[in-house]
Amino acid sequence: MKKGIYAGSFDPPTNGHVWMIKQGARIFDALIVAIGTNLEKEYAFSLDTRVEMLKSITKSYRNTTVETFENQFLVNYARSVEAAYILRGIRSESDYEYERVMRHINSDLDPNIITIFLIPPREIAGISSSFVKSLIGPKGWKKTIKKYVPQPVYEKFSEKFRKRARAGATS
Repeated sequence: MKKGIYAGSFDPPTNGHVWMIKQGARIFDALIVAIGTNLEKEYAFSLDTRVEMLKSITKSYRNTTVETFENQFLVNYARSVEAAYILRGIRSESDYEYERVMRHINSDLDPNIITIFLIPPREIAGISSSFVKSLIGPKGWKKTIKKYVPQPVYEKFSEKFRKRARAGATS
């Protein structure tokens, strides 16, 4: 059985992540969408909310599960769940340089785990979670981000920032 891992912080999941998950579900017999946590990073969405969003997004892929991991190298996590492949996306030259170095480090740690790189289509290649978060705030932001995130993520953004707007109005 070919088992792969597609890992990230997914804060928030974007249409680019969805494309990668779809491709991973086609390539592998089993795909784990693994949410990594970094205790030093501040997230827009809680881990539970990110898990919920990804489970909603991946529910149509029967061979896909959503899991979390913390405080370990991705390659070690892959070994612990008996995955032989790590799936990574490359959107730009800077992504390539970073991922190339990580692939070599992962190979140093476990040469039996193979990294597979995919390049997303042009229309979603420039979209990152950070980019999406940077769009929040100005008038019309909801209409703008709707193009870049799946519906469950859009709904979570709307809910989160609607509550914030109400809280600010009552302060």
